[in-house]
Amino acid sequence: MLLFSTILEINSRMNRQGFTDLINDWNRTIYYEENRIPDLNWKGGSGFRFGSDELWLAAEEYSKASTVAVRYEKREKDGIIWDTDYVMNFRNMKLAIRLDRSYSEDAIPKGKDFSAPYFIELLIDRGYLKKDDDLPILHEPIYIEDEMIPLLSSVIKGNKQYKYPIVYVSKNNNNEDPLDVSRLARKLKGVAHVLVQKDLSQNKAIQNACEGKNEYKGSVGIYYPNRTFEHKKLVYRRAEGPDPYLLELAVQAVSQYCNSRMIDTLFTWQGVNNALLLDRITTQSNTLASIEEAKRRSEDKANELQGRIDDETRKLRDEIRKEVLSEAEQLIDIADEENRELKKQIEELTKKNEALEKENFGLSNKVRSLDSVPALVYGDEHDFFEGEIKDFILSTLNEAVRNLPSEGCRRRDVLEDIIRNNDYTDILCQRKEYIMNLLKTYDGMTPKLRQELESYGFEVKDGGKHYQLFYKGDQRYVKTMSKTPSDWRTGKISRAEIVDMAY
Repeated sequence: MLLFSTILEINSRMNRQGFTDLINDWNRTIYYEENRIPDLNWKGGSGFRFGSDELWLAAEEYSKASTVAVRYEKREKDGIIWDTDYVMNFRNMKLAIRLDRSYSEDAIPKGKDFSAPYFIELLIDRGYLKKDDDLPILHEPIYIEDEMIPLLSSVIKGNKQYKYPIVYVSKNNNNEDPLDVSRLARKLKGVAHVLVQKDLSQNKAIQNACEGKNEYKGSVGIYYPNRTFEHKKLVYRRAEGPDPYLLELAVQAVSQYCNSRMIDTLFTWQGVNNALLLDRITTQSNTLASIEEAKRRSEDKANELQGRIDDETRKLRDEIRKEVLSEAEQLIDIADEENRELKKQIEELTKKNEALEKENFGLSNKVRSLDSVPALVYGDEHDFFEGEIKDFILSTLNEAVRNLPSEGCRRRDVLEDIIRNNDYTDILCQRKEYIMNLLKTYDGMTPKLRQELESYGFEVKDGGKHYQLFYKGDQRYVKTMSKTPSDWRTGKISRAEIVDMAY
């Protein structure tokens, strides 16, 4: 699964030796020691591999395209395989970086959480990256000063385009950042610029410059270089403080765009190895042709001598001819075997490249149709826990089916087919029942009860005579609970209201 992909423009300060040194320095300064390869001392060139089966780095050079490819692979104990590729093309001074995750047969798949490669941080800190027009490539956010408002306006109104996406973060009503902008910039380093409103006092100036098209009140706008992708607006829904869901949605939107772009195969590890194998096959084919030609000349020479020698000489000639032909056949057999092995490797690599192309094509179609899916369209709401929205829909359909005729009803057949093919787990009913039982004997807020409620997404705040319960920090979902309920009926009403608010 492709998790991260970018192509960076490198300035003239980088040369082959600088790239080699950077790879060695990167390995020595990786944050976690268990990710370092102790014996790595790459001095450039092709056909090198360092490390073990679980952690290794290999390098190949394709001189025809002035390209050097490096792959770093880590195999974890749980069966997850991480591949990071660095492909540097010195002809056009571009560096492709790709992070891929796959699994062994017995691995347990995980979510999509990942970090942008640390290698990009070294490129930024050492000044190897070209600016994107007038914006530098950074691993930290850029705060919009007053003099930068025209730049922001040109991006939002579509008058200016950059090579990388622009992520604009507005201040919320409390003059706070709606998400951790430093963490966002680190996650998107090398793939997007993060621009942040400096102060709420800029609202009027930004609104006037952008003709009211700008994001505000904590919303986040994502503006893509390719205008076929409409700009995306992510709404801030909390009353105060950072919203972690907003950060995840922003990273996901930028990653989907970057990963969906088609790139030249020579900017991939498989593509470089494929080109090298094709060259070897061409060389092997030329060698085979030379051997065939030598064999033909030997046969012609033997036939020419046949009529000019006596029986004894003919016998000797035949023996010599057999030896020559035998040696030639052996060489041909060896060449054929090597040729078959090389073609087999080509076929395997070609399949991998085709799989990557299909994956990228699928991602591209997914991004182009983010607002339309075969059956339903997700709006601005997002899951408060995994599968929440899906279970709301399926539980509603399941309740509707119960009131339909059991036979000869098209509506029932269609709804049951949707429920059956979407792994309906009824998780909402389970959560609802658990909360009802938890509050069944409610006689006050205990530390244990508070902990249980918070584990299910409720934020408990002291509101004086009552407690206030916010569901998932969303100001739309708030209920009150008495600190000392007067009777059993009061507690029952509170349980029903709390459960109906969340489920």
